[in-house]
Amino acid sequence: MPIVENSADRLALRSGSSTLVLDKKANTASLQRKMLFWSLKPLEAPLSDVVEVKLDVAVDRASGVDVCHTMLVMRGGAAWALAGSDKKDAEASTAQVRGFLGLA
Repeated sequence: MPIVENSADRLALRSGSSTLVLDKKANTASLQRKMLFWSLKPLEAPLSDVVEVKLDVAVDRASGVDVCHTMLVMRGGAAWALAGSDKKDAEASTAQVRGFLGLA
């Protein structure tokens, strides 16, 4: 997953047509998505609502391939997923987000 921006106050990751932006100055996390040609309404939450960042691995039943996501779990139970191109990519993205947010 390409890192679009990485500074002390802002981290932006892109996965396909989805972009996750974590901004410490604004204290917000936002997920911008596109469906075909249309931009969907961005999801936004305070950074303090992110309680866990974890790696989610599922197996595609048709092909038997592992599908890996970086999951941001919110305080209210919602979760945002960013797909990784492979397991190493998703692990690196998960570690990057955890480090940025200071989560163990």
